[in-house]
Amino acid sequence: MPRYFFNTRMGDTLIPDPEGAELRDPDQAWRVARATIRRILDDNGGDQRLLAACLEVTDTNGDIVLEFPFTEALDIGDKPLRH
Repeated sequence: MPRYFFNTRMGDTLIPDPEGAELRDPDQAWRVARATIRRILDDNGGDQRLLAACLEVTDTNGDIVLEFPFTEALDIGDKPLRH
């Protein structure tokens, strides 16, 4: 199974995910990204600064598979959005 890394970008700062997760495919990575963002927002009491953040999901080569702005995790349905 491919490994995906969920790195958080806030402006010029990148907070890397050193472990990543083995997931079936990019669609599953999208679902995990959305759940991760929602958990981060819940854990941080809706810190408004996080709304400018983005989760960059990369593969083992460091290539970006998808970019998931935190704001999109708030009101979107279950359909994956590919960037």
